[in-house]
Amino acid sequence: MAKLFAYGSLQETDVQQTIFGRTLKGDADSLIGYTVTKIEIEEEFGMASYPIITSTEKLQDIIVGLLYEITDDELLQADTYEGVHYKRMEVLLESNQIAWTFTATN
Repeated sequence: MAKLFAYGSLQETDVQQTIFGRTLKGDADSLIGYTVTKIEIEEEFGMASYPIITSTEKLQDIIVGLLYEITDDELLQADTYEGVHYKRMEVLLESNQIAWTFTATN
């Protein structure tokens, strides 16, 4: 099993149903020392803006999200969903748990 910290669209039940074929049960958690910014990604019909985390190393910067327990296969499905503009990285959450989350590849 893997732990996944979601701060964006992976929290949405319709997205979870599409990617994993089920709705995930998550627990509230926080990522300290990061902020959410936006990246622009070119899509089929133009540019679209998506959230991305950025490390600030400042204790006052906190991202609130949900922590999910998923299978290793589901983690690979999340990789596919996030695409080439995101990469998976491990983070230490406020709950003292280590989880995977996604940040920009550049």
